[in-house]
Amino acid sequence: MNDAERICALMAGEKPDKVPIFALGGNGFAMVSNNYPIVTLFNDFPTVLENYRKTASQYGWLYSPYLAYASMGAWEMGGEIKWPDGEFSQAPSVLKHPVTCPEEAFALEVPEPPLTGMVPRQIEFYRKVLSEPDDIKPWRLMCQLEGVFTFASNIAGASLFSRWLIRQPDAAHQLLEKTVIFLERLAQHIKDLFGTEKIVIFGGEPAASNQLISPKMFEEFAMPHTRKLHQRLMEMGFTTILKHICGEQNKNLPYWQNIPMGNPGFVSFGHEVDLDRAAEYFPNDIIIGNLDPSLIQSGSSEEVYQASKQIIEQGKNLSNGFIFAPGCALPPKSPPENIMAMKRAVDDFGWY
Repeated sequence: MNDAERICALMAGEKPDKVPIFALGGNGFAMVSNNYPIVTLFNDFPTVLENYRKTASQYGWLYSPYLAYASMGAWEMGGEIKWPDGEFSQAPSVLKHPVTCPEEAFALEVPEPPLTGMVPRQIEFYRKVLSEPDDIKPWRLMCQLEGVFTFASNIAGASLFSRWLIRQPDAAHQLLEKTVIFLERLAQHIKDLFGTEKIVIFGGEPAASNQLISPKMFEEFAMPHTRKLHQRLMEMGFTTILKHICGEQNKNLPYWQNIPMGNPGFVSFGHEVDLDRAAEYFPNDIIIGNLDPSLIQSGSSEEVYQASKQIIEQGKNLSNGFIFAPGCALPPKSPPENIMAMKRAVDDFGWY
């Protein structure tokens, strides 16, 4: 079996022959390791796909190209971003937030159709992906709808938005409601262009981690709006959501379990969340995770190999299916020998 076939087996409730590898955010590494700047990800899609495909084959990854960035929301709703440049830039960052006070949150207009910010580039990227053979991918497209709470945080900035949760809750809910409207419209636009069959909706939620907000805040602000969007996606006909539940979210898991992910969905976790605990809260979804990215970046190849072995052996015992991956985006400047150590660990210990 190849990794695309392994993913399809997991989605059908079957056990594959071996644990697949999903290099979450591996497109940055694919660019850097082939001597391209990170900004190439956002402006030269033939080069991106050629090098991502080559790198996935070299390191044994699942080939699942997607164009996403964690700052989604600010540019799309009228702000400005800064393209990555220099040695340590990994993705676009926010240069100007479109909302700076509660009055602007209430006055903010949601674009219709949502052809703003990164969206036109993403649509162009999706068209390029669809021009490739389907037999090398487990699904036709993976499309970004960034996490509702993170998208809203990016509109105002995480620091200001977090203060509003306490001091201006109505303004916070207003941004969350408008975020759901934007993402619903974007999902409808994707459906109108490409349909829903074999399309995975991807999004991350770093701003909802317990490093930034309390479980009570998650329950009051993040959970109801996220659940509303996910339910709407299911009503549209999208059957699979891949959600990266980023960072320390152990105390949020009782609330996350109330949010539908699909049939089945995929849930990806940071190294802070134990895989067995994750599986308890998502018994019907496929678990993805969760090697510490800092170890991949800074550890020795032997440390990466041993840590990968431990995660793989734990993941293999999950009854709901498992995909081995970094616990967040793969660092673009990871040592190649450490990436190869991940592959060696799967080859040595990932067979069922």
